[in-house]
Amino acid sequence: MGWETSWTEILGFATGAVCVWLVARQHVANWPVGIANNVFFIVLFAQAGLYADAGLQIVFIALAAYGWWSWTHGGGPGTAETLPVRRTTRPEWIRLLAAGAVGTAGLTLLLSRVSDSTVPFWDALTTALSLMATYGQCRKLLESWWLWIAVDLVYVPLYVHKGLYLTSVLYAGFLALCVAGLVGWRRALPEHGARTATAGAAA
Repeated sequence: MGWETSWTEILGFATGAVCVWLVARQHVANWPVGIANNVFFIVLFAQAGLYADAGLQIVFIALAAYGWWSWTHGGGPGTAETLPVRRTTRPEWIRLLAAGAVGTAGLTLLLSRVSDSTVPFWDALTTALSLMATYGQCRKLLESWWLWIAVDLVYVPLYVHKGLYLTSVLYAGFLALCVAGLVGWRRALPEHGARTATAGAAA
């Protein structure tokens, strides 16, 4: 197809697709696979001049360690219960949106002044949204999927603009996986399961 790509982009493509598929299935193996994906993308994004995205991968590795622990210990010390899917509370939304707005503004200013990024605002916006979505994923917040969908809608044309065509295809695939993840996690909500059980008993 005339695309220029590299083994780094191919490996990032493969590990990224597997990671999102595992997240949608609530499989804890998504975290080590995701860490491998982050390492590949650090190299790829730095080469493409997407510095905020490259730095973001380092933060993702730290969040992955937290998410791995959170999913296997129920989010609380001294417990081995599986972390349940739940909805984002209003206070959590307020904190997430405030942090996202401050992060986007701060990173846009930083990238504009200290880097040669050609898309500082979009680089900063996707970085902030990705951090918000990853935190939500660590806590199994249902609405984290909506944040990932928003991120992917920006990433697809951004990566085309930067010539990362294979990665743009990957993120287009992520959109479909995010929709599947949203549906799957919604079904896993405790109240949804309770309604299903009640309906079955009534029948």
